[in-house]
Amino acid sequence: MAGGWARDGAVSEQIEASISDELARMKAAKRPVGDSLTHCADCEEAIPEARRQAIPGVKLCIECQQDRDASFKPRAGINRRGSKDSQLK
Repeated sequence: MAGGWARDGAVSEQIEASISDELARMKAAKRPVGDSLTHCADCEEAIPEARRQAIPGVKLCIECQQDRDASFKPRAGINRRGSKDSQLK
């Protein structure tokens, strides 16, 4: 059941698309798994033993991880596919 100019099932499709997008984002950002590396995957510096034990599956040294975290851009929690402005045009 859709309202206005939207076709039937449009609301459900928007909800499913939003959920799929968020799940894909979460899977991409999940914590490392497997064995920890002894050397950083980016800069080849040695990863301290304490870091490897604290975070199983770690692949980056602290500096490279901080650089990656600093470049992270959080997503807005807005469903742009279902915004009223896009439906009114």
